[in-house]
Amino acid sequence: MRLGDVFTRIYGEDPPIGFRAYDGSDVAVDSGPILDVRRPAALNYLVSARKMELGLARAYITGALDVVGDLYQAMRALWYRQIDIPTREKLRLFNNLGGVKLLRRPPLPHREARLSGRKHSKARDAAAIAHHYDVGNDFYALVLGESMTYTCAVYPDETASLEDAQFQKYDLVAKKLGLEPGMRLLDVGCGWGGMVLHAAKHYGVTVIGATLSRQQAEWGAKAISQAGLEGRAEIRFSDYRDVREGQFDAISSIGLTEHVGPSNLADYFSFLRRKLRVGGRLLNHCITKPHNRGPAITRGGFISTYVFPDGGLSGPGTLMSHMHDAGFEVRHEENLREHYALTLAAWVRNLEENWAEAVALVGEQTARAWRLYLVGSRLGFESDHIQLHQMLGVRTAADGTADMPLRPQWN
Repeated sequence: MRLGDVFTRIYGEDPPIGFRAYDGSDVAVDSGPILDVRRPAALNYLVSARKMELGLARAYITGALDVVGDLYQAMRALWYRQIDIPTREKLRLFNNLGGVKLLRRPPLPHREARLSGRKHSKARDAAAIAHHYDVGNDFYALVLGESMTYTCAVYPDETASLEDAQFQKYDLVAKKLGLEPGMRLLDVGCGWGGMVLHAAKHYGVTVIGATLSRQQAEWGAKAISQAGLEGRAEIRFSDYRDVREGQFDAISSIGLTEHVGPSNLADYFSFLRRKLRVGGRLLNHCITKPHNRGPAITRGGFISTYVFPDGGLSGPGTLMSHMHDAGFEVRHEENLREHYALTLAAWVRNLEENWAEAVALVGEQTARAWRLYLVGSRLGFESDHIQLHQMLGVRTAADGTADMPLRPQWN
C-alpha cells in the first residue's frame, strides 16, 4: 500500500491539503500547502510515540516530515477535521505499512526535556525554566523583536505593530495596578524586564523583578543600566519565593502562573498576598484553559516535552477562586485570547523573516520546534482551546476598604 492511498483513506478524495511521499505517491498537489513525508522514519516516529502529536512533532522537527508552503495554513486546514478510523482498519494499515518494523524508533530530536527531582521544587523549576528560556537571548531577539517581551500583547487594533501592542500591554497592567511615582512594585517571573523597565521609566516606581533564567537576568540588568534606571529598577536571578522584601504597593505576574502548577496555586496566591500592603493590588496575567476539565498541557505531549516541561494550565474560574480563597478581592477580569493569536502571528513572521539566522544560532531542529509551537499556539487561541486572562485583585482592609475607583479608569 502506498502512503498516498492511506492519506486518501483518512481525508477522502478531496483532502484539505495536498500530500506527497518518498514512495512516489501524491494527492492534490496542484495548489496550497502540501504535507510531505520525506523519509520512512516519519512513520516510525508516529507509530512508536505514546501520543500521536508527539510522534508527528518528532517527525517534523527532524525533517522526516515537512510542509511545503505555509505551515499555519496547513495546520489550520487540518485543525477541525475529525479523524475516525476503526481499530480493525488501523491494524490493517499498520500491517500493510510494515508491521512491527514501524515500532523501531529513530534517534530522538536533541532538545527533549529530561527533568528530575520533586515537581515544582525550586531546583526542578529552575531546570524547567532554563530548558525553555535559556535558548539564547540572540534567538529570542529575532522572534520577539525590540521589546524582548514573551507574553501576550494588547492590540488597540489589528493594524498595530507588535512593539506598540507590547507597550499597550505594559501600560494596561500599570494602569490597572494604579501605579504612581514613589510606589514599590514586585514583578514575579519578570522575563527580560519589560514590565520592570516600563514601570520605572514611565510611572516613576521602584521595581524588583525576579526570574529563574540567568540569561534573562543578565540581559535585563544591562537594559536597566543602559536606560539609567539602576536606582529604581532591579532584576534578580532568583526564584520569586526567595524575595524577602514585603509591603509592596503592587505586584505584577505576567506569564508566571503557567509554570507554578495547578496544585500550587493556593500557596502561590497566598505568598503574593503576604507581599502586599493593605490596599495593594495584584495583576495576574496568564494562559488558561477555557474550562476546568482535564489537563490543557498533557504529560508526554509535544508542549510538555519540547516547550514547557512541568507547565500546567487552570480554568479562569479556578484561578479566581484561588485568588479569593487567598484573601484577594477580584475587581476586574478580561479574556485577551484574540490578542495572543495576533501576538503569535507576529512572532511567527519574525521567525520566518530571520529563519537563516535563527537556524545558525540554535540549529535547525530547535528552530523547527519553535515554528511548530508558535503556529500551533496561534491556532489554539484562535479556536478557543486556550485563553489568556488578566485578573485584578486587591488586598482589602479589615473593614472592606479596597482603595479602588468606582469605575475602571484604564480604558
